[in-house]
Amino acid sequence: MKSKGATIEGSVTTLWYGPVEMLNPRIADGKLLFEARNINDRDHPTRSWSVSLTDGKPHLEGQIWETKVSIDGYRGAAKDAKARAFKFAPLPPLGKPIPSKLAATPPMGWSSWNKFAEHIDDKTVRAMADAMVSTGLRDAGYTYINIDDGWQGQRDANGVLHPNAKFPDMKALTDYVHAKGLKIGIYSSQGPRTCAGYEGSYGHVAQDAKSFADWGFDYLKYDLCSGEWFYADADTVKRSYHEMGAALQATGRQIIFSLCEYGRFDVGSWGRDVGGQLWRTTGDITDDYPTMAKIGFDKNGNPDHAGPHGWNDPDMLEIGNGGMSADEYRTHMTLWAMAAAPLMMGHDLRETSPETLAMLTNRRVIAIDQDARGVQGRAIRKQGDLEIWAKPLADGRVALALFNRGTQAASLGLTAADAGFSSISQVEDLWSGATGTDLPASYAVPARGAVMLVVQGR
Repeated sequence: MKSKGATIEGSVTTLWYGPVEMLNPRIADGKLLFEARNINDRDHPTRSWSVSLTDGKPHLEGQIWETKVSIDGYRGAAKDAKARAFKFAPLPPLGKPIPSKLAATPPMGWSSWNKFAEHIDDKTVRAMADAMVSTGLRDAGYTYINIDDGWQGQRDANGVLHPNAKFPDMKALTDYVHAKGLKIGIYSSQGPRTCAGYEGSYGHVAQDAKSFADWGFDYLKYDLCSGEWFYADADTVKRSYHEMGAALQATGRQIIFSLCEYGRFDVGSWGRDVGGQLWRTTGDITDDYPTMAKIGFDKNGNPDHAGPHGWNDPDMLEIGNGGMSADEYRTHMTLWAMAAAPLMMGHDLRETSPETLAMLTNRRVIAIDQDARGVQGRAIRKQGDLEIWAKPLADGRVALALFNRGTQAASLGLTAADAGFSSISQVEDLWSGATGTDLPASYAVPARGAVMLVVQGR
């Protein structure tokens, strides 16, 4: 920090984010007050910081993202400043589009974050793999067991990242999951730290990609998190994802690349080019109807960007976590299937109730999500709280969904024209399994519920 007359300027040096510029620094009530840019929080783009003096010793308080700072300072020497200097990593230019033939249909599986957050370990991952098999979820199409944030340890003298004590042997873990007829995923960030504060891939992108491949991983979720501090515009964000996409391809191992940058910069228009097979279209989902509905109805990405080998990702499923009613969860599953969204479960698979299992393994509904044509359904008619969605299928049939976003049950009729047909020859209710040869006069749709059909026209 330095001052010239009434003008003060300076920065806070951090090991995670580099120099953090002091915004609006000023002296008030004997304290140095300033703001700092707050990454990853659009509702609070800056946070307040202060430096106070007690017996001549400075005390710094502030917050960056979820990290709270409260630390005493001291007068350092030049060698201290040199030791704390942040080592910036060069970002390669944007390379050529990276071709991929992975994920012909939306990936299906399980991820640890929604239930366990960063409190995940080897034993739990193995238990999820066991449960995926014993419940029949694997046979219904759920393939991936994905470790989210919280596995990372420290880098050694050569910069190689090692897992923490909760994961004693990553290769043994991937071998165990593969032996169950499943695949396994891992998580990182292009920033110095992940969202939960663990070691990110900043400055070690190719090195980490090689480790993931050597360990035997099949999927990487790459979360912007602290990377947003360094890569805050469309150009640098694209380049940072391309850097990892190219590194994954260079390993020679087929690894699904999941981009998690919250839908910024029209990610669906370039996600494939950086090597991605799916890309988040929104912020994090939570286990409540308003958040799920806002994401599913309004934040599920441009349907024109979705198709085989590249999918809009409205985030993981909350089904089974207990925060919504059966009708609300049925809406959740129907929406994700109609949207050709990845189906990544987020509950404790060992505690899957019969009702939840029936919902998650409904093969008729899963078939809509996994349809080979890869069309993302969209709303074709809205009437107050009611919406009708359509999704053309590879066999010429059309999936139709009736959604009631209101708090009271309602009735709504469908016509052949809703499916683009002149008449209907067959109707199948995908949740009940009932079949018929024509559409009824109307359907009763529960509050916050859904009806899902597939129709054949003529």
